[in-house]
Amino acid sequence: MIDYQKPLFPPKTTIETANAVEGAIQIVDLFAGPGGMGEGFSSSGDGKHFEIIVSAEMDPVARRTLRLRAFYRLLRREYPQGLKDYYRYCNGEAAEPSTPDTAEFWSRAEQEARQITLGSEEGDKELNELINARLNKEGRPWVLIGGPPCQAYSLVGRSRNQGKQGYIPENDNRHFLYKDYLRIIKDYRPTVFVMENVKGILSSKVGGKGIFSQILQDLADPTKALDGTNGGQKYKICSLVSRESFSSSDCINRVNPKSFIIEAEKYGVPQARHRVILLGVALDEQGNIPSHALLNGSDSVSVEQAIGGLPRLRSKLSRRSDSQEAWYRTVADEVDDLLRYAELEDGKMIRPLQETRNELFAAPQSSGGERVRKEHGQGGTGIPSLDAWYQDPDIKYWMSHDARSHMRSDLRRYVFASTVAKHHDYSPKGHQQFSLPGLAPAHKNWESGKFSDRFRVQRAAFPATTITSHISKDGHYFIHYDPAQCRSLTVREAARLQTFPDNYYFEGKRTQQYHQVGNAVPPLLAKKIAEIVYGVVCRRVAEYQAAESRAE
Repeated sequence: MIDYQKPLFPPKTTIETANAVEGAIQIVDLFAGPGGMGEGFSSSGDGKHFEIIVSAEMDPVARRTLRLRAFYRLLRREYPQGLKDYYRYCNGEAAEPSTPDTAEFWSRAEQEARQITLGSEEGDKELNELINARLNKEGRPWVLIGGPPCQAYSLVGRSRNQGKQGYIPENDNRHFLYKDYLRIIKDYRPTVFVMENVKGILSSKVGGKGIFSQILQDLADPTKALDGTNGGQKYKICSLVSRESFSSSDCINRVNPKSFIIEAEKYGVPQARHRVILLGVALDEQGNIPSHALLNGSDSVSVEQAIGGLPRLRSKLSRRSDSQEAWYRTVADEVDDLLRYAELEDGKMIRPLQETRNELFAAPQSSGGERVRKEHGQGGTGIPSLDAWYQDPDIKYWMSHDARSHMRSDLRRYVFASTVAKHHDYSPKGHQQFSLPGLAPAHKNWESGKFSDRFRVQRAAFPATTITSHISKDGHYFIHYDPAQCRSLTVREAARLQTFPDNYYFEGKRTQQYHQVGNAVPPLLAKKIAEIVYGVVCRRVAEYQAAESRAE
């Protein structure tokens, strides 16, 4: 068993060794999903700043994705010539990721990426054993990252819960999954932790009390929260976008919860994803922490910049024989019918619909697939740093770029909504804006206003709206901006909006891939956070060494 009462920063730890590959700062990633936050941290410093030693995820398919990515990272860092096996798998040239040449690394990836249900007796025991075995036994600085599941905190999840007969928030264990994260903080005392969740957590209540205030207080003093005793390691909980912070000696009522929200579109992510992200830094004996930088703002990146360079696809037909001709005839007939009704309205949709009708002649032939051959020059964003992040010349295909099948009635709505968005610069909402005949869905609450944004176009010139796990159910919230494609976003397009690199392979069926992408932290945002965390750890080590020198 590791003695975690040793100093967090022993004298032998140096900034120089932290900068070396063999001295990379260790990471434990909890509730890891497909690995978005871990990808960002492991990319920091050209892959030299951090090393993931354990990533825990309960979903078996997401865990397969985690393992494959762990395999890629191990090869990239230690055996680059073995990356050919990873690329063969991604390019569909091999049924398995590893060969005898890379079997050792595949086995090590198995040990890193674990299927663990946190909060269960068996899962907690396994995680403890892994941390005890793999965390450096010399007390070196290490970092905990992750985001406890958010279904109980999200506005959608809370709305669903209210509709359940006899639902009692106090009895919903999902409200308290953060305590599994908290237990690791208490028992193993990370130097820094980063915790992510939906912004709905700010207004969520259990027993009439705000859950966010309780979480802040618990994270600031984990030992008191879990054991009811004093004397354990304490933390200051900091915002990454303002100077707001909280420690156990502060008054919780003076905290502005909204100051912990990160609006991803302001930091180079092509998506308006607003999430609560907490930076926890261990207090020293004097109750201080090193200063830390804040996230630097970046120019906005639009949907078209992020996905416009990918191959254009047509949607597929649902519940009928699919072919290019059948698809064209179906969509063209719907546009023609809409044009007849548009002539009876104020006329503002006649020209846009006529233009869409003409564009259908040049509509793409392909509906995509699990792998779509890359052509020279595809995939560029016009932003060199973003192209360097996304692109990999060794990937020969656009992976998971497969258009969904849509019912004829939805194709009518998609082509109408995307035409409106293209020509009038807004995504139509509700029964008043979907006013032409045949556009209203068979939904009893359609005219109530509760589902006014049921169909939503991702406008070309703006960042996308939040990519959520709901994209796994249908594409209505994620309609492509191009009317001639008349479809929802593919997995690869959603992954790009989440800033996953193009060489990131998602295991599982398409629905499972969508679910993984929607639940992830944007890796590019995580990389920027990782660079701040790295600076905090290095400054803390330098402070410790300076204090040791003065003591001598």
